[in-house]
Amino acid sequence: MKKNKYLFVFCMLLAIALASGIFTRTYLGLEKRQRELSGVHVVTSFYPVYIAALNVVGDSKNVTLANLSEPQTGCLHDYQLTPQDMILLSGADLFLVNGGGIESFLADVGKAYPNLAIAKASKGIELLEEGENAHAWMDTRRYSEMVQNIATALGQADPDNQEYYQYNADQYCEKIQELTEQLEEVRAVAQGKPVVILHEAYAYVAQELGMQNMYCLNLDEERQVSAREAAEVMEKISTHQVSVVLVEELYGKDLGNAIESETDAKICYLDTMVRGDYEADSYLRAVQKNIDVLRGILEHI
Repeated sequence: MKKNKYLFVFCMLLAIALASGIFTRTYLGLEKRQRELSGVHVVTSFYPVYIAALNVVGDSKNVTLANLSEPQTGCLHDYQLTPQDMILLSGADLFLVNGGGIESFLADVGKAYPNLAIAKASKGIELLEEGENAHAWMDTRRYSEMVQNIATALGQADPDNQEYYQYNADQYCEKIQELTEQLEEVRAVAQGKPVVILHEAYAYVAQELGMQNMYCLNLDEERQVSAREAAEVMEKISTHQVSVVLVEELYGKDLGNAIESETDAKICYLDTMVRGDYEADSYLRAVQKNIDVLRGILEHI
């Protein structure tokens, strides 16, 4: 009697084990198949990287593209990953980031998802003060290099469509080149002129235009300008006979107004291109607007 009972229990356990193994293999197989059918899942870190990737991906049906942060987040210097971010990254095959120190959370992502491919758009690009100023997209020439890096990363993640991504990148870079040529025309007027900047991103603009960056006060949403700093800005403008100041309007409007009232310098309010809509041409439109603003002021001083 007991022997039959033990045999029955053994048979039940064996059946459960076999069923469990079959279920597990079936589930894993379905999951793998689902991932194959859904293509390559790509996540970008923030707005300028997303727009570049959007243009490279084009109409590909094999890529699902998502952005980690909201389009109005701005730079990610102090960004904290949310549980929703981690869930999004858990399903990603490729994480496209700017690099250069902007994404301070990269080490955490690497630890949480050691098998996640992470590609830096700024790889191999000469940055201004790496680890401190990686706003390379503000220079159209560097931005084109970032686009090409993204095309390479996408091609590695999805080899079957590599040529398509490269084609899209080349087409997009041709549009960027048109902006670069306009900036070269502005450079003819701007080159050698002393400039003060009120956001570190504009150091790239100043360099592309050949201007002399005499002073930088890096303003952001958490920066309160002291009376001493404001006085120092005024002193630099006076000492170096600065006629142009590059300002981010959202955080620098008050100081910009003070500069205009106390000095003869002209204020250029420029877009840092870290916010906007999700349309493919948004970067091109933002740069064109910056060019128009620069032209309007530089050609009349």
